[in-house]
Amino acid sequence: MEMATFTLSSRTINSLTQKTMPLLTKNTKPHFPFSLCFTLRASKSTLRAVSMSYDKELDAAKNAASLAARLCQKVQKALLQADVQSKSDKSPVTVADYGSQAVVSVVLQKELGSASFSLVAEEDSGDLCNEEGNATLQRIMKLVNETLASDGTYGTAPLSEEDVLAAIDSGRSEGGPSGQHWVLDPIDGTKGFLRGDQYAIALGLLDEGKVVLGVLACPNLPLSSLASHNLQDAQDKVGCLFYAQVGSGTDMQSLDGSTPIKVHVTDLDNPEEASFFESFEAAHSLHDLSSLIAKKLGVKAPPVRIDSQAKYGALSRGDGAIYLRFPHKGYREKIWDHAAGYLVVAEAGGVVSDAAGNPLDFSKGRYLDLHEGIIVTNQKLMPALLKAVKESLNEKASSL
Repeated sequence: MEMATFTLSSRTINSLTQKTMPLLTKNTKPHFPFSLCFTLRASKSTLRAVSMSYDKELDAAKNAASLAARLCQKVQKALLQADVQSKSDKSPVTVADYGSQAVVSVVLQKELGSASFSLVAEEDSGDLCNEEGNATLQRIMKLVNETLASDGTYGTAPLSEEDVLAAIDSGRSEGGPSGQHWVLDPIDGTKGFLRGDQYAIALGLLDEGKVVLGVLACPNLPLSSLASHNLQDAQDKVGCLFYAQVGSGTDMQSLDGSTPIKVHVTDLDNPEEASFFESFEAAHSLHDLSSLIAKKLGVKAPPVRIDSQAKYGALSRGDGAIYLRFPHKGYREKIWDHAAGYLVVAEAGGVVSDAAGNPLDFSKGRYLDLHEGIIVTNQKLMPALLKAVKESLNEKASSL
């Protein structure tokens, strides 16, 4: 922490003053001419995030996630046609994971340059670099080259095996509190992907340990609210792209490029009227604990269980009011499972914290160190939710 004096152009005053007014000293009298000069106390990372624009990075991230979604849609369609749900061999999912990661890596590096490129991602090429993995690698290479060629923006020369392996392995970064690091889950919600249900390509950017940009491509999420979505209506369009950068709010558009609209979390303040999201798979979250919390809040509606960070996207536009995630003991949350969704919700006016109300810290490397779990809601409901969570955790602990 240090004292610093800054002079800002009038173009950034409106957004900056909202973030910095709480930091002004008691004796500081706001004065707003064409430039603004003041002294404040803040960390370098906070000042950097407030003052920087990530428009170029956001455009690249949207392109990367949208193209990766195109690849995943192609693989999922083939999976469903082959009725892969009855098969024990889930290799096509691996093809989609690897292919999505390679596409995102290639697009980001082509658009932004690779001199200081750092990507924290789930996959690496270890299982592909042997004779058994060669057939899978060939399928990945074909998928990646077809996807990139379909866009027509990233050159005509196909990627070689070495190019694809290098793109996948660019995701081996450890992240951390310094510099910029992209954070990617190439397919978040693998079991949803297999069932033909919800999944997401989740891409975020860390700058000095803070999430400053988030993009969620959700190919199977309806453009209309889940509350009003008619599953029997084949005309109800699906495929959402949510995106946010720090200080600019959250936008949503269709994956095929409709006009974006601003979205905001619900302003509901009565817990009894709240609906909440949780993981579809019981193995991913403690459903009994979520039920106890909902009971204490007086929630009457049953939980909405869907896979992946699509939950963050749906909550950011007000489809539900609360998202609860309480993994089983011993599980460590990875930053790629929450970074993009965290910013999408935060910029839409929501609050994301651990079960004790602490903000999530993405600066510690590939994992999040949390108290118990993750809770997401709006500002009005958070006090009651935290109280219910604390009481429920205490009850559960005393019953053991």
